[in-house]
Amino acid sequence: MAQPDVELSQPAHPPRPSAIAGYEDWPAYVKKHPRHQAASASAQELADALGVPGLSGVPGVPTVHGVPEAPHAPAAPPSPEVTVHWEETYDGVTTSQLSWQLGFGPRTTGWLIRPAGAAGPLPGILALHCHGGNKFGGADRLVELPESHPSAEKARSGHYDGHALATDIARRGFAVLAHDTFAWGSRRFNLDVPPWRTASALEARQAQWREDGVAASDADVYNAAAGFHEDTVAKTAGLLGTSLAGMVAHDDLAALEILAGLPDVDQDRLGCIGFSGGGGRSLTLAALSPRIRSYVVTCMMTTFQSLLPAHLDAHSWLLQTPGLWRLGDWPQLTARSAASRLLVQYALADELFPEDGMRQAHTILESLHPPGTYTGSFWPGGHVFTSGMQEEALDFLAATLHHPSSTAESSISRHSTSS
Repeated sequence: MAQPDVELSQPAHPPRPSAIAGYEDWPAYVKKHPRHQAASASAQELADALGVPGLSGVPGVPTVHGVPEAPHAPAAPPSPEVTVHWEETYDGVTTSQLSWQLGFGPRTTGWLIRPAGAAGPLPGILALHCHGGNKFGGADRLVELPESHPSAEKARSGHYDGHALATDIARRGFAVLAHDTFAWGSRRFNLDVPPWRTASALEARQAQWREDGVAASDADVYNAAAGFHEDTVAKTAGLLGTSLAGMVAHDDLAALEILAGLPDVDQDRLGCIGFSGGGGRSLTLAALSPRIRSYVVTCMMTTFQSLLPAHLDAHSWLLQTPGLWRLGDWPQLTARSAASRLLVQYALADELFPEDGMRQAHTILESLHPPGTYTGSFWPGGHVFTSGMQEEALDFLAATLHHPSSTAESSISRHSTSS
């Protein structure tokens, strides 16, 4: 007897979450804008190695206090212009919250800080936030705000000796732009429903928190997920022909163009500064853009060889772009910059960098740069941008950008150790 047809029901599988939620338009953007066009052959080699996408055009520059756009401001494409959300003056500085859309991913938030009542044009600084294992926030850790998120306060306390770096720089007579870069803060990925690998690792972390009696905050949960997810971001970037560092550089180049186009900023006196991962961003930006005249790299200088084998796992994908070593060692990348002045600050007890690697990098930098153009200072302590280091960095920027013809060495603090 014939058996009736029986439909075997298949177990339903849940839909697979997006691995790049919030950035589904990223692949199309990179395909449409495959390469940043650098101003020199050596800078182009670095841009190609990092896979920096070209800018789709820089958003229009806001009018502040009714002052029209400067004639040298970049031409605005038909995308949304920079928006000023609010502006407040307190304790000697005026802070404005800005935002702009880069053509893919979430909208970027940034803060413009400048001395209250100062008449332009002012020298401009791009303040680049660190990695810090904190992707929930971004540049807010560098800015004094009416209300700071606890994650920003924690970052300032743990990495910046309690200081709001960007605001302190503005008090020294600069126009400072601090922005969230790719994958941080307003530009972070949406991990509300994490992709499978990230979800599995996050579940294990949360189980450990429960066992230890830890009450994790929303920022703690996001940062744990983002730490695991960084491998997925780097994997996606590699597939697209770019890198995490290349995408971060893309966002930083766009922010630099916005800063240069502001009506009260002198585009011929621009610099950048960063600690840790922000120091790597500072070096990269200076190498990629001839706009940078002076820059500071803090706690982010060593030789690649010194990271092997024990220190490699201490660093994120921001430092470790596949194939980068083919262009030369990390300190050698500074030779690709058109900037006239460079300060590198080393922490002798930095747990992320071996001392011999830092000293080797210092020797290489001394050999690469003419006397008076490179300053290297060694400080006691660990991976922290201390008050003394910040004082030295701000003195250096003031000497090289307020008075570019002066000798920076004569103005910077002598609290550092050169031996």
